[in-house]
Amino acid sequence: MEPKPASSCEHLKKLVREVPDFPKPGILFYDITTLLKDKVGFATLIDSLSEHYLERDIDLVLGIEARGFIFGPALAYRLNAGFVPIRKPRKLPAETVKWTYDLEYGTDTLEIHKDAIKPGQRVIIVDDLLATGGTANACLQLAQSLGAKVEALAFVVELDFLNGRKKFDGAEIFSLLHYDK
Repeated sequence: MEPKPASSCEHLKKLVREVPDFPKPGILFYDITTLLKDKVGFATLIDSLSEHYLERDIDLVLGIEARGFIFGPALAYRLNAGFVPIRKPRKLPAETVKWTYDLEYGTDTLEIHKDAIKPGQRVIIVDDLLATGGTANACLQLAQSLGAKVEALAFVVELDFLNGRKKFDGAEIFSLLHYDK
């Protein structure tokens, strides 16, 4: 599949608001809410993500809480796939499988319904941002523990300077917008 033309990505980048010193001094925050509220921008974003996977037979799109819930259902709809949420603990009502992973200062846990994925189902994991890769890698491990064939991980934004994609040992990573600083 051909990558999206640079002009589409540049147009989308212009819709992303840069907020200095958020959430703390020295951090430049890429705020996608300004892209989401633009109807043409949001449609272009979903079309660009889905076009990357249209030729594949995807069974499920897994969305990471919380912003993966924005893109996951729309992407699933376009791919004629189901949507499965990956949530923080105690948010899902039925029996779950958990995955605990390390953070810079502590640990975090994600959960998925135990019956959400059948072994061998082809899935894409989607989220808004690939930074250091810890959360997305935990989702990859969680999906694989249920027998998923993870086709790819898809992100709207990737902060290239944080080298998050190095955590994925050969897994396909597709990010629409890239930032070097």
